[in-house]
Parts: sequence; structure tokens; C-alpha cells
Amino acid sequence: MALIQYLTQIQFDFGAVRLLADECVRIGITRPLVVTDKGVRAAGILQKALDALGDLECTVFDDTPSNPTEAAVRAAVALYRSGHCNGLIAVGGGSAIDCAKGVAIAATHEGPLKTYATIEGGSPKITDAVAPLIAVPTTAGTGSEVARGAIVIVDDHRKLGFHSWFLMPKAAICDPELTLGLPPRLTAATGMDAIAHCMETFMSAAFNPPADGIALDGLERAWGHIERATTDGSDREARLNLMSASMQGAMAFQKGLGCVHSLSHSLGGVDPRLHHGTLNALFLPAVVRFNAGAESVQKDLRLQRMARAMHLDQPGDIGEAIRDMNARLGLPKGLAEVGVTPAMFDSIIDGAMADHCHKTNPRLATRDDYREMLDVSM
Repeated sequence: MALIQYLTQIQFDFGAVRLLADECVRIGITRPLVVTDKGVRAAGILQKALDALGDLECTVFDDTPSNPTEAAVRAAVALYRSGHCNGLIAVGGGSAIDCAKGVAIAATHEGPLKTYATIEGGSPKITDAVAPLIAVPTTAGTGSEVARGAIVIVDDHRKLGFHSWFLMPKAAICDPELTLGLPPRLTAATGMDAIAHCMETFMSAAFNPPADGIALDGLERAWGHIERATTDGSDREARLNLMSASMQGAMAFQKGLGCVHSLSHSLGGVDPRLHHGTLNALFLPAVVRFNAGAESVQKDLRLQRMARAMHLDQPGDIGEAIRDMNARLGLPKGLAEVGVTPAMFDSIIDGAMADHCHKTNPRLATRDDYREMLDVSM
């Protein structure tokens, strides 16, 4: 049976961050912990959010790492408790939002974070006691502001997913103005993350026509605007469409992702320095080729429909078009360029096979399949 569920209240417009205090009032957050990172603070974006809060008393945690960790969650929980906070505001990219979701669990639930990980059977243990969260994305890629999941590296170094409808932010404030001037490399990597989300959710075999439509429209928006946004950080139309695509890809998450993410989650755990969106961009061509053999992909003409959204002549052109786009955006040409070696393959495959995205790929991958995808992506 298909579960089709859309719950988040979304404020989407240039300047929407001004509504932050109003959303706190609506939700009942009177003493928020603001979760962010040093880069967002240095860029002056955090101050815009704090200014929008007006006289509302808050505490700031700005030590979110590029890949959120259980250690960072613990440090933020300590501030949450010492500040007598009763809610969270995440201001940043996917890392800050996912870190805040980790705090929402850990501040209100007993035991180590892995207790609540999806692959540990922890999703049902996440209750409505979670701290309420408002998400203010400052990049256009992850879409975590409208998603029920979070990815956190736990203490045993596994990069695990946490999923519950209770984790979905009570409000998402999507303000494309906050992404103006985002550095080109980060714009490209996060934008390709959004493209990967739209493509993987669309290829998923789960029955969810609304999600399919949302993902396909998101793919067209992202593919048509990512180069403009990367080349000209002040292009408002491109920034708006890229942020919408990011949001849309995550709205379709409920269909499930696939091998792109099982590989990138695993590799991100092996080497936390690697950027998730960049890894997704590098894995996409190999996974699209692998998925072409899936019965559901063939039956529903999914590659053909993606090719049309990307304005390509043939579905067989998708992989090469992604590689060409990566090159034009200045992203790495392959995994070797970011320091991946064949000696790491077994560890990456171990993690991919155990990842929560592994079983929702439209075609179940074997260890040999993953090894071939890694080889092709080098």
C-alpha cells in the first residue's frame, strides 16, 4: 500500500526569512536553539535570521561540521538544555538541518543516537516528544527542510539515516535571497545533490504519482538553471528555481532513494571530508546506467521521461550529459580526483549494502554491481 503524505508548512519567497518570528509564535517556540555553522555566521546569513527573531531570546550553536556527527549533536544538546530551550531553528545547508534533527531526538529521547537509526529498527522509537524544528535552508540541494529524515555520523563512524514523520520540520522558510552569492563550487555541488534526489526518487519503483510529478518538474527546473546559478551567483531566477528543485526532490523522498545515496552515504562515512552532493554527482551516471535494466524503469519509460525533462534527444544520453554538466560546473571528473582508491571499495560496499537506500533502488544491487559502479565512477 502506498503512503502519500505532505505535511510541512512552507514559506517560499525572496525575503521570507522575515517571517521567522511569526513561525515561532505559531508553533509555540519561545526559547529556540539556533543550529548553524561557522560559514553561515561568517557570511552574515545567521545575523539576518537573528535580526528576524527580534527580541526573542535564543541560544546559538555554530559548530555543525560539514557532515554532522553524534559528537556535534551532543554538544548542541548541552546548549539546548543549559539554555532551557523549547525548540530549534536550523539555519544552514543540509548539515545544519540534519544536525538539528539529531538534537531534536537526542534532547528528548534516552540512549545513544544509533538507537533511533532506521537500519537499527529505531524509527518507531522516535516519538512526538521530539523538539519542534523550523528549518531555514541557505543552500539549494538537500531539501532536508521538508523531509522526514536526517543523516548523521554516529560514534561508531557509520553514516546512518534517521526517519520519522515526527522529525519533519514544523515550518520551512525557503528564502532564495539567502543563497545569493553562494560560492560557485558549493552552488554546483548542492545543485547536483538536488538533481540526484529528483532523479533517484523518480526512478524508484514505489507507487506515488504526486511524488513522480514533483520530482520530474524539479529535475527540469534544476537542470535548466544550475549552470546559470553557478556562473552568476546573483541570478535571482536561477536561484529561485534551484531552491524549488531542492525542495521538490525532498518532497519526493517518501518514494525512497537508491544506489547513488547508498554509495555516497557509505563513502561519506569512510571519509567524512567528502561532500555529499559532489559524490552524488559522480555516482549518478553509473547508477542511471545500472537502473536502465530495472523492469519498473523500462515499463514506465522513466529514463525517456527524464531525458525529456533534461531536453535530451535519447535516454542513453543521460549519463554523458551528467558527466558533461559536472565538467562545466567545475566538479571533479571522478572519484580518484577526490582521493578514493580501490583499496577502499570493500568498506564502501559493506556500508552501501547496509544502507537504508539500498533496498529502495528499482533494481537490487549485488556486491559485484556496486564494485562495477565504483570502477566506472573512478
